[in-house]
Amino acid sequence: MQMTSDKRGFLFLGIGMLLLMTLVAWLNSDNKDEGEGTPSSYSVLRHGGKAAFLLLQQSNYPVERWEKSPADLPTEGAGTTLILAGPESHPRPEEFGGIVRFLLRGGRVLIVGAMPEGYVPQGTSEFGDERIGNAECTPVAATRLTRGGAISQDGDRTWNDVNGSALIHFKDADDKAVVVSYSVGAGQVIWWASALPLTNAGIRERENLSLLLNSVGDSKRILWDEYFHQSHSFESEHRDNPARMWALAQAAFFGILLVLTFSRRSGPVVPLVHESRLSPLEFIETLGSVFQRARGTQVAVEIALNRFQQMAARRLGIRGGLSSQEIVTSMAQHGLKLSEAAATLASQASDAATDPQLTEKRALEHVKALVTAMQLLDTQTAIRERN
Repeated sequence: MQMTSDKRGFLFLGIGMLLLMTLVAWLNSDNKDEGEGTPSSYSVLRHGGKAAFLLLQQSNYPVERWEKSPADLPTEGAGTTLILAGPESHPRPEEFGGIVRFLLRGGRVLIVGAMPEGYVPQGTSEFGDERIGNAECTPVAATRLTRGGAISQDGDRTWNDVNGSALIHFKDADDKAVVVSYSVGAGQVIWWASALPLTNAGIRERENLSLLLNSVGDSKRILWDEYFHQSHSFESEHRDNPARMWALAQAAFFGILLVLTFSRRSGPVVPLVHESRLSPLEFIETLGSVFQRARGTQVAVEIALNRFQQMAARRLGIRGGLSSQEIVTSMAQHGLKLSEAAATLASQASDAATDPQLTEKRALEHVKALVTAMQLLDTQTAIRERN
């Protein structure tokens, strides 16, 4: 069976729509928080960080994007600042080890908008009350980071200084630390509770820009991390993205369906064999079960007797309404003799056909005798016709 042009057109249209749905699901799976963005140096959305990156670049700060693993950070960390701006995935053990080595050798890590526990040693934070809007946070002490005055923060993260080793620079209205710094070996960690001061929407408010410039200080090299926004997050988070997995599952299902359809179409066309519902054996079994449920045993004898009467009328030229005994007698006159037992049962068939108390065993004997008589009629008649 060949596929018509109309059916082929519908098939190609279905394939095209499926591919389009797969592409849309794929793109949507990678555009997380599309309306707000994340503090990536590539993002121009509200929560993106491209404005801060370009500002540092145009202000002649030695800033560059770092898209490699933290395990590949410079061996000599002195004078280098690594900015972890709202990282979207957590480092593996070897990547965490690379950040620690970088700090021990004099590097500086500015981590913003993330819980520090998974990225830097000795980092502890907790969740507090939500800071509604761009809440004002005030300086606690006169430090290099507080030269510009009050800043803006949002979110609900706060610093939890268990051992009191961190220097607190800013606190929010609830007296919770939101900007701290502390030493790790020869290096330094600076933590902001929120990435708002370096986002496209927040960098122009209050002294947020001053906080960013004071945090990077006089660094000889500034590395803006993109590894935890792109390559690493793609590998760890998007691998099992539900939308993508569903799209691929649908594509696989459609492909299997297509193969099965064409394999069936290209094979030989064999008409379906319909089993007759009028099979003689099935009819007999059905009729017998009806008689059995109705307890009409004598009906079977009656049916056989009617056939016997009709055949005798044709073969012997007698009336069709004769009793079974009269027919047996007529057969004997024509030289068609039954055995004594068969003749007796056949002669009594008329009485048995009207006996409601007739047993199944007795009915079967009468029917067999009538069948024997009909076979004798049929055989002898055929012999006479040949002669």
